[in-house]
Amino acid sequence: MIPLLHVEAQVAAFEDALARGRLHHAWMLTGPEGVGKAGFAWRAAARLLGAPSFDPPDDDAALRLMTAGSHPDFLMLQREEEKGVLKKGISVDQARRLPEFFSKAPAIGRFRVAIIDAADDLNANGANAVLKTLEEPSARGVILLVAHAPGRLLPTIRSRCRRLAFPPWPESAVADFLRSRGQDPSLAGMAEGSPGRALALAEQGVQAVDDQAEALFGVAGAARLQALQALSDGFRGEAGKLRFALVVERLAAAARRRALTGGAVGDAWSRAWERLEGLTPMVEGLNLDRADALSAALAEIDAARRVA
Repeated sequence: MIPLLHVEAQVAAFEDALARGRLHHAWMLTGPEGVGKAGFAWRAAARLLGAPSFDPPDDDAALRLMTAGSHPDFLMLQREEEKGVLKKGISVDQARRLPEFFSKAPAIGRFRVAIIDAADDLNANGANAVLKTLEEPSARGVILLVAHAPGRLLPTIRSRCRRLAFPPWPESAVADFLRSRGQDPSLAGMAEGSPGRALALAEQGVQAVDDQAEALFGVAGAARLQALQALSDGFRGEAGKLRFALVVERLAAAARRRALTGGAVGDAWSRAWERLEGLTPMVEGLNLDRADALSAALAEIDAARRVA
């Protein structure tokens, strides 16, 4: 869990609403992935379920029950696993658990709490099921929605939530965070203000990914196909999503450096850079095959190389 750093304002806003008895029934936690929204949601839920503060001891009763998945007043909605693979989204059947959950009175404390992590993963029917719950809120129920891209959610969902924004961390703070975890602080510059992303970069082995991107960038034909096939297995699942995004990011950075040369060559590299910059959100948004999409985008690199 990301530590309680750089979220003092968000904690204060939540605690103030709780203390004044003006706690909104739905909170949308927005900001880039990996800046601590899910950790905040978990701590906020524990707080509502009886923890003494936002930083409770490990043996706190509410926290232990939540962690064990046995707290009667807590519900967690997230993508489920099937045969060891995460499903593509949060299903409507999962979302339909909310009305029944909130129809019951709290069994232990003052509230019943549900976390949706992430609300971006709701399919269309699931989003409508959540909306129905938001339209008929429980007097003693609170929903915490983690949203990396709130613009993708229904406006009617957004309008029924109180928003707490979680901005990117300063690069120096991400570097300090990496040092505290025994990781290379130089990765902070690639993390885009996300300590979670910085840790993932460290765990993925960014140098190895750089080498893989360079292999794709520097070859064509049969050698390109061989390099891409070697990468394709590593593009599966959640870890593969990050590896894919990082490979594309490094390729885009290489194209950008060449685009700055100007002239006709620079224009060709600019087109390659633009294609690569938009590749990851397009692939994830449309659920495209990552290896196939990358292979198609590499054609822009080949075109730029021919101009050069």
